Amino acid sequence: MLRVSRIFLEREALAYPRAHDHDILARFPDAERVEVASHWNIPGLHGNEGLVRDWVRVKRTVLVLGVRKTFPVRPNGRSADFIAPGFASGCAMACAYCYVPRRKGFANPISTFVNLEAIHRAVGRHAAKQGPKKPAQTDPAAWVYDIGENSDVSVDALVSDNVRDTVAFFRTLPGAKASFATKYVNRALLSYDPQGRTRVRFSLMPQRVAKTVDVRTSPVGERIGAINDFVAAGYEVHLNFSPVILYEGWRRDYAELFEQLDDVLSDEAKAQLKAEVIFLTHNALLHEVNLGWHPKAEALLWTPETQEAKTSQMGGENVRYRHGFKGKQVAALRDLLARKMPYCAVRYAF
Repeated sequence: MLRVSRIFLEREALAYPRAHDHDILARFPDAERVEVASHWNIPGLHGNEGLVRDWVRVKRTVLVLGVRKTFPVRPNGRSADFIAPGFASGCAMACAYCYVPRRKGFANPISTFVNLEAIHRAVGRHAAKQGPKKPAQTDPAAWVYDIGENSDVSVDALVSDNVRDTVAFFRTLPGAKASFATKYVNRALLSYDPQGRTRVRFSLMPQRVAKTVDVRTSPVGERIGAINDFVAAGYEVHLNFSPVILYEGWRRDYAELFEQLDDVLSDEAKAQLKAEVIFLTHNALLHEVNLGWHPKAEALLWTPETQEAKTSQMGGENVRYRHGFKGKQVAALRDLLARKMPYCAVRYAF
């Protein structure tokens, strides 16, 4: 997954123990270390259109260490109640539909923040201000904080102890739990002892499509095969059917996926299982980037005959499946899931 040969170090990060050899730098002792003024705007990396051709190589070989400057906790209401300030951004995987590269130019390796304690303090202060949680689709009793909005937490755990320490932090945070979606099976997380205070959402789609668009991720069968073990290790495990991509035969493939899940899942896993369903949202700028390194994926993702313009909650100009048409497909998927896995409630679908 990672063969880091160059680490860009924000100068300020060198003042933090987490950056030094007992944690992050010790994992990549042979990597070239390059000091930079800012983790966000690195000359030759961010905004370098020529790097599109090396999209995957950069993700595999480059790491950025920085200091997080702001600590917003934003309301969400879908995957979680709140989005926590992340301890990383970017990813070593290369899912063709990922929205993070839309904001980071033409290269999107992992950027890891070394001031984790400041992030935890911000979340702790926020959680302390919340009253008792009223039952909601996010969770019936706990305030849920998404800790991996802009990265894949399972991969982040290959880089630093940020993930292990955050799982431990949420064990001690009254009335709250962590949550993250992942497409990578990192069995080291099984030793983190979450005690039910961290929710893992395994992202799934039919393997026939995943092999084209889920680049450098764990095979779907491996993700499914890990669910029982994560439940047994003390995680709450939900499913994230995202993104749902429409193509000829998609319903047949999802029926087979649901049957595979039903065959594999333990009774314990089924008893606590819930799902979220998110249909594809794409972006014209990302479409152009993808054409530079993975045009085959765009044959699935960019279908103007079924898509329309959409302004996102953050103000971005995206495309989604057309209104009316999409609603019928959402209903069809929910009906299929209810028939194949009646024990798996859908927390939300759009």
